[in-house]
Amino acid sequence: MIPESAPAPSPVLPGAPQKARKVMIIAGEASGDLHGARLVQAMRQRQPGLIFCGMGARELAAAGVEVLFDASRIAVVGLVEVVTHFADILSAMRILSRRMRDDPPDLLILIDFPDFNLKLAGKAKKLGIPIFYYISPQVWAWRTGRVKTIQRLVDTMAVILPFEESFYRSRGVTAHYVGHPLLDSVRVTQDRQAFCQRHGINPDHILVGLLPGSRHKEIASLLPDFLAAARRLPGKYEKPFVFLLPVAATISEEELWKNGLEEYAADIDIHLIREDRYDMMAACDAVVAASGTVTLELAILEIPMVVVYRVSPHTYFIGRLIIRHMQFFSLVNLIAERRVVPELLQDEVSPGNIETELVRLLFDDKARREVKEGLSEVRVKLGAPGASAHAADLACKLLDRIPDQGRK
Repeated sequence: MIPESAPAPSPVLPGAPQKARKVMIIAGEASGDLHGARLVQAMRQRQPGLIFCGMGARELAAAGVEVLFDASRIAVVGLVEVVTHFADILSAMRILSRRMRDDPPDLLILIDFPDFNLKLAGKAKKLGIPIFYYISPQVWAWRTGRVKTIQRLVDTMAVILPFEESFYRSRGVTAHYVGHPLLDSVRVTQDRQAFCQRHGINPDHILVGLLPGSRHKEIASLLPDFLAAARRLPGKYEKPFVFLLPVAATISEEELWKNGLEEYAADIDIHLIREDRYDMMAACDAVVAASGTVTLELAILEIPMVVVYRVSPHTYFIGRLIIRHMQFFSLVNLIAERRVVPELLQDEVSPGNIETELVRLLFDDKARREVKEGLSEVRVKLGAPGASAHAADLACKLLDRIPDQGRK
């Protein structure tokens, strides 16, 4: 829902030169990079002269954003893991802060990535730069004290899960539910037969997706177990297995080889997929995936999945002290408010357990049917498409509070 209370833009004298509006947009992860690119495109449809810069990766760059810092250098997860990337994080903060100071944007757009983004928001606030937050950090799950920081710094927030709007509004934050952006971006362009033909795969084989995440630590932590589980499957069942491994924008192919492919590739039929991401997902009979946005992409496509999550022991210990009220950790089960897909957490993540859950999803007809029915319910709960357009309306309305002569 679009707010109605924003003041009209100040009038411009006839013939007066109009200054190009500048927007800084910050995405720290692959999913934010994708959703940010969609938002940039939607905002340019409304205001074609907008100039964008910021932090992101391949998708934002392709959308015409001047990428000041490559987000893949700081795409990490966990309290402890951040320490090893501290120098890059400081460098990114320094570069972006300097640009805000030397060439202030008319609007700062933040996408998730709260620890970094809220710190940058504090700097922007001191410079008088309006702040639009798209895609809420999961403060409803842990570190709820950050809501006070958001209330103090953020002018408008666009949230993508139905329950988030009331959560924020009850705490004094101007928040609007815009729907989930994945409903705009998850599109299948070819059926399984065509996808397999394009990638040299026999469509009659069992196709299993391996989606270990888009962060460096996730790849190092999870990919070896995914591949070890894959090696356990061929030869045990009537049909051959084919494994599909997408190459995320924030991850190099070399990194995949260093974290398990070199050891396991000779033993399994595995294909690296550099494009056709959603066609690949839709072609899969089942997927094992790191917890995150990808699980909602799979839910929209109604693909059965095993969701896994593992961080360092120290991060996990701290997290368990902070998060005591959550029964599930995967977004699919949180939205469904029940166990729809199997979850493997921390020490539960092992090749044997992954194999067990995959086999159940692939060969237990009753379990498979129940999972697909649950995924269909989650898809309905996510609502209708149009999140990028609704968020762009909110962002442009906030931007229009700044007179065309330039922000003072």
